[in-house]
Amino acid sequence: MSTATVVALAVLLLGLAGLALVTRPRGASTLEFYLAGRQVGVVTNACAICGDYFSAASFLGVAAAVYASGLDGIWYATGFAAGFVPVLLFVAAPLRRFGEFSIPDFLGRRLDSDRVRLISVTVVQLIILSYLVPQAVGSGITWELLVGQGIAGLTPYATGVVVSTVAITALVVLGGMRGTTWTQAVQFLLLLSAFVWLAVVVLASGFSYPDAVADLTAEPLANPTQVDGEWRLEADASRLDPDHSSYFGQPGGRYGPLGQLTLIVTLVMGTAGLPHIMNRYFTSPTGTAARMTTVWVLGFAGVFYALAVLLGTAARSLISKAVPEQPWLAELTVDGVLRVPEHAPLVLGRIFGGEAGLGFVAIGALIAVLSTIAGLLLASAASWGHDVYERHINPRATQQQAVRAGRVAVVVVAVLSAGFALGLRPDSLTALFPSIVATMVTWAFALAGSALAPVFILAIWWRGITAHGAGAGMITGAVTAIGMFAAGTTIGDRGAGELLLTPTIIAAPLAVAVTVVVSLRTRPPADLDRLWLKLHGTAADRRAVRLARLTIAGVAEKGGKR
Repeated sequence: MSTATVVALAVLLLGLAGLALVTRPRGASTLEFYLAGRQVGVVTNACAICGDYFSAASFLGVAAAVYASGLDGIWYATGFAAGFVPVLLFVAAPLRRFGEFSIPDFLGRRLDSDRVRLISVTVVQLIILSYLVPQAVGSGITWELLVGQGIAGLTPYATGVVVSTVAITALVVLGGMRGTTWTQAVQFLLLLSAFVWLAVVVLASGFSYPDAVADLTAEPLANPTQVDGEWRLEADASRLDPDHSSYFGQPGGRYGPLGQLTLIVTLVMGTAGLPHIMNRYFTSPTGTAARMTTVWVLGFAGVFYALAVLLGTAARSLISKAVPEQPWLAELTVDGVLRVPEHAPLVLGRIFGGEAGLGFVAIGALIAVLSTIAGLLLASAASWGHDVYERHINPRATQQQAVRAGRVAVVVVAVLSAGFALGLRPDSLTALFPSIVATMVTWAFALAGSALAPVFILAIWWRGITAHGAGAGMITGAVTAIGMFAAGTTIGDRGAGELLLTPTIIAAPLAVAVTVVVSLRTRPPADLDRLWLKLHGTAADRRAVRLARLTIAGVAEKGGKR
């Protein structure tokens, strides 16, 4: 650890705190605290969404998955990036036109049901918690490698979890959505800069991606495994043909045909149900702005994930060659292969930039964690503070009381997620999953894609959906996904376990079927035409409707006077 790195991290956190302070809400308004007054510009919001979305699973996890499983790790990059295509086509513009505070608020108003709102609040909190925990794990892993020392008797891993949670909780409580938007935009530019720098120095060293893939594929893929307390390198069996070894440049290193399909479906469907991402569309000034924001996000995602795949491959090729010249790598590797795949970008940074390089990449990783945690905490605050406290606990709450409830929710959820993360031992879990961070985030995507996204999209595009149908669909999707998770963890991730651990391909259609069947037996909201126009009508349509209503009201008033 270098003093300069720690100082740089401290200066960065202070700078972000200053930015959050300058851009914080000027008044005690829930619209300002949760949605930044609905006045966030297209490019700024796109950068903030990327800062929100490119989490530890993206910055560390995708490169780690490629490092550990070769070609199969690219499915993570593909799914994470492609998830915004259905958002662009089906969600962004109508969601913003409807103009609520959160997904539960949208569903509650769209279906005119407090019951639906409360069910979706429960699902949203489960998704947020399952997404928060791997972010905290990622911060602990990064601190452990960057600093290597604990504070106040804590282990380095626990210190990283605690420091990151406390820091970002303070920033969110202080800055609200407006402050968090600007800090997330800056954080995204910083973490992208770290990836770009690392890619540039790797390529400048003479690294060739095609040559590296060919060289790595010449030998069977092997990863460290801990047996009886000792680490050793063991060849991985192919998921496509268990009688043969897997190879870096061939499919089967991590997933069989079913596993590849279920992973992609899970990631693509899950994106449209992520509360912290969908809530950002409510901050756009118009539906058109929300759609254009998504176009920018897709462009940024393509660049970012291409770099992640490149760096995961570079790490697998170059780290083993660097061991003889870099004695410190002996503690992190087994026969030249990293014990913790998430260390891959960090180790590359140190190889090519020394302590300063490690610090730069590690700060990028911590920024990715902090930015995503901020978005998740705000989504949680909106769900508890607005959808529960204001709607049910204290309907007469003042704006100050509502904002205070949101801030309390931020602290409670942050403490809960940090507690779960502290109870995990990443070293022991890497023997089960090639990237524990990416795998845990996939579970959050699976829950979002199984329980929330199907009902959410039906509420936007199907007039016949009802409150009873939506509630039954969300419960069915959530129970099915969680039940399959539980079964999958007992039998592992081979064979049927691939399907059980990425259950969206079964749970989502089941949720849709239940929603449709129950909805056909019950009635949609009474004012469906008005709600539908609000979702899908153009600005000209809405002006025409308002003019017609004013005309009718005027005629009625004249008739009454006669």
